[in-house]
Amino acid sequence: MVIGEVVGRLWASRRAETLSGQKLLLVRPLGASGPAARVLVAVDALDAGPGDCVLVARGSRVRDMTVGETVADKDVVVGIVDGATPELPRVAGRKGAA
Repeated sequence: MVIGEVVGRLWASRRAETLSGQKLLLVRPLGASGPAARVLVAVDALDAGPGDCVLVARGSRVRDMTVGETVADKDVVVGIVDGATPELPRVAGRKGAA
């Protein structure tokens, strides 16, 4: 699993039929920085948005159990992080949280 920050959304006018109706998020893993930092594209069923800290699980088993086996992406947002112990860098939690 990966903990990361949602840095944006992804839209595509043409995409695989199995991605129709799926919300796609751009997630930067915590600790990654600079132009070479890898950004993940993850399917979101939890209504996360830019600035949220999320938990992304990977693999076909996770995908099958959460968003369905026909979805073409194996990175899935499975949690919105409110906090962690020990403190993680840049864990903001849900938008508007104090």
